[in-house]
Amino acid sequence: MKNHTIGWREWLALPELNVPAIKAKIDTGARTSALHAFFVEPFIKDGLQMVRFGVHPLQKRLDVEILCETPVKDFREVSDSGGHREMRYVIETEILLGEVSKRVEMTLTNRDNMKFRMLLGRTAMGGLQVIPDQSYLTGRKRHKY
Repeated sequence: MKNHTIGWREWLALPELNVPAIKAKIDTGARTSALHAFFVEPFIKDGLQMVRFGVHPLQKRLDVEILCETPVKDFREVSDSGGHREMRYVIETEILLGEVSKRVEMTLTNRDNMKFRMLLGRTAMGGLQVIPDQSYLTGRKRHKY
Protein backbone atom coordinates (compact mmCIF):
# COMPACT_ATOMS: atom_id res chain seq x y z
CA MET A 1 0.00 0.00 0.00
CA LYS A 2 1.18 3.50 -0.85
CA ASN A 3 2.10 5.59 2.18
CA HIS A 4 -0.56 8.25 2.81
CA THR A 5 0.02 11.26 5.05
CA ILE A 6 -2.56 12.33 7.64
CA GLY A 7 -2.65 14.89 10.43
CA TRP A 8 -3.43 14.49 14.14
CA ARG A 9 -7.13 15.01 13.37
CA GLU A 10 -8.98 14.16 10.20
CA TRP A 11 -12.49 13.92 8.78
CA LEU A 12 -13.41 10.40 7.74
CA ALA A 13 -16.51 8.54 6.60
CA LEU A 14 -18.02 5.22 7.72
CA PRO A 15 -20.01 4.24 4.62
CA GLU A 16 -21.31 0.87 5.90
CA LEU A 17 -22.76 2.68 8.93
CA ASN A 18 -24.19 5.55 6.82
CA VAL A 19 -21.97 8.10 8.56
CA PRO A 20 -20.90 10.52 5.80
CA ALA A 21 -18.48 12.50 7.97
CA ILE A 22 -17.09 12.30 11.49
CA LYS A 23 -14.07 14.08 12.93
CA ALA A 24 -11.51 11.63 14.30
CA LYS A 25 -8.50 12.13 16.54
CA ILE A 26 -5.58 10.13 15.18
CA ASP A 27 -4.30 8.53 18.37
CA THR A 28 -1.04 6.58 18.11
CA GLY A 29 -1.25 5.95 21.86
CA ALA A 30 -4.51 4.02 21.52
CA ARG A 31 -4.27 0.45 20.32
CA THR A 32 -7.87 0.11 19.15
CA SER A 33 -10.12 2.62 17.43
CA ALA A 34 -13.21 3.80 19.32
CA LEU A 35 -16.50 5.17 17.98
CA HIS A 36 -18.98 7.22 19.98
CA ALA A 37 -22.25 5.39 20.65
CA PHE A 38 -24.84 7.06 22.88
CA PHE A 39 -26.75 3.78 23.22
CA VAL A 40 -25.74 0.20 22.42
CA GLU A 41 -28.28 -2.60 22.08
CA PRO A 42 -27.29 -6.20 21.21
CA PHE A 43 -29.75 -8.43 19.34
CA ILE A 44 -29.90 -11.58 17.22
CA LYS A 45 -30.77 -11.40 13.50
CA ASP A 46 -30.93 -14.57 11.40
CA GLY A 47 -28.89 -16.36 14.08
CA LEU A 48 -26.13 -13.73 13.96
CA GLN A 49 -25.08 -11.59 16.96
CA MET A 50 -25.73 -7.97 15.97
CA VAL A 51 -25.53 -4.59 17.66
CA ARG A 52 -27.71 -1.53 17.15
CA PHE A 53 -26.35 1.82 18.29
CA GLY A 54 -26.76 5.55 17.89
CA VAL A 55 -24.03 7.97 16.85
CA HIS A 56 -23.89 11.73 17.35
CA PRO A 57 -21.37 12.37 14.53
CA LEU A 58 -20.86 16.08 15.18
CA GLN A 59 -19.14 17.55 18.21
CA LYS A 60 -21.40 19.61 20.48
CA ARG A 61 -24.49 18.52 18.50
CA LEU A 62 -26.89 16.06 20.12
CA ASP A 63 -29.68 16.86 17.65
CA VAL A 64 -27.97 14.96 14.80
CA GLU A 65 -28.37 11.20 15.29
CA ILE A 66 -27.49 8.27 13.04
CA LEU A 67 -28.84 4.83 13.93
CA CYS A 68 -26.56 1.96 12.95
CA GLU A 69 -26.78 -1.86 12.84
CA THR A 70 -23.86 -4.17 12.21
CA PRO A 71 -22.58 -7.63 13.17
CA VAL A 72 -20.63 -7.98 16.43
CA LYS A 73 -17.03 -9.08 15.93
CA ASP A 74 -16.16 -9.43 19.63
CA PHE A 75 -17.04 -8.31 23.15
CA ARG A 76 -13.89 -7.54 25.13
CA GLU A 77 -12.44 -5.65 28.04
CA VAL A 78 -10.79 -2.37 27.05
CA SER A 79 -8.82 0.14 29.14
CA ASP A 80 -9.38 3.81 28.42
CA SER A 81 -6.70 6.50 28.69
CA GLY A 82 -7.48 6.93 32.40
CA GLY A 83 -6.89 3.22 33.08
CA HIS A 84 -10.60 2.45 33.60
CA ARG A 85 -11.64 -0.93 32.27
CA GLU A 86 -14.97 -1.63 30.59
CA MET A 87 -16.49 -4.32 28.42
CA ARG A 88 -17.14 -3.03 24.91
CA TYR A 89 -18.65 -4.38 21.73
CA VAL A 90 -16.17 -4.57 18.87
CA ILE A 91 -17.29 -4.13 15.27
CA GLU A 92 -15.44 -4.17 11.97
CA THR A 93 -16.32 -1.63 9.31
CA GLU A 94 -14.90 0.30 6.38
CA ILE A 95 -13.41 3.75 6.87
CA LEU A 96 -12.77 6.25 4.08
CA LEU A 97 -9.92 8.58 4.93
CA GLY A 98 -9.13 10.78 1.96
CA GLU A 99 -8.41 8.34 -0.87
CA VAL A 100 -7.70 5.47 1.54
CA SER A 101 -10.32 2.79 2.18
CA LYS A 102 -9.64 0.29 4.98
CA ARG A 103 -11.52 -2.23 7.10
CA VAL A 104 -10.85 -1.56 10.75
CA GLU A 105 -11.93 -2.85 14.14
CA MET A 106 -13.45 -0.35 16.53
CA THR A 107 -15.05 -0.48 19.92
CA LEU A 108 -18.33 1.23 20.79
CA THR A 109 -18.39 3.54 23.82
CA ASN A 110 -20.08 6.71 24.97
CA ARG A 111 -17.80 9.64 24.11
CA ASP A 112 -20.32 12.43 24.84
CA ASN A 113 -17.86 14.06 27.25
CA MET A 114 -14.91 13.76 24.87
CA LYS A 115 -13.84 16.32 22.28
CA PHE A 116 -13.74 13.80 19.42
CA ARG A 117 -16.53 11.38 18.51
CA MET A 118 -13.98 8.91 17.18
CA LEU A 119 -10.42 7.81 17.86
CA LEU A 120 -8.43 6.13 15.12
CA GLY A 121 -6.03 3.80 16.95
CA ARG A 122 -2.65 2.54 15.78
CA THR A 123 -3.84 -0.91 14.62
CA ALA A 124 -5.84 0.93 11.92
CA MET A 125 -2.87 3.03 10.77
CA GLY A 126 -0.95 0.59 8.58
CA GLY A 127 0.26 2.47 5.50
CA LEU A 128 -0.51 5.86 7.07
CA GLN A 129 2.09 8.41 8.11
CA VAL A 130 0.96 10.79 10.88
CA ILE A 131 2.25 14.38 10.90
CA PRO A 132 1.50 15.43 14.50
CA ASP A 133 1.46 19.20 13.96
CA GLN A 134 -0.87 19.10 10.93
CA SER A 135 -4.66 18.74 10.62
CA TYR A 136 -7.10 17.75 7.89
CA LEU A 137 -4.46 16.75 5.33
CA THR A 138 -7.05 14.56 3.58
CA GLY A 139 -9.41 17.53 3.22
CA ARG A 140 -12.49 18.71 5.02
CA LYS A 141 -15.56 16.59 4.39
CA ARG A 142 -18.63 18.31 3.04
CA HIS A 143 -21.61 16.92 4.86
CA LYS A 144 -25.28 17.69 5.09
CA TYR A 145 -26.79 16.64 8.37
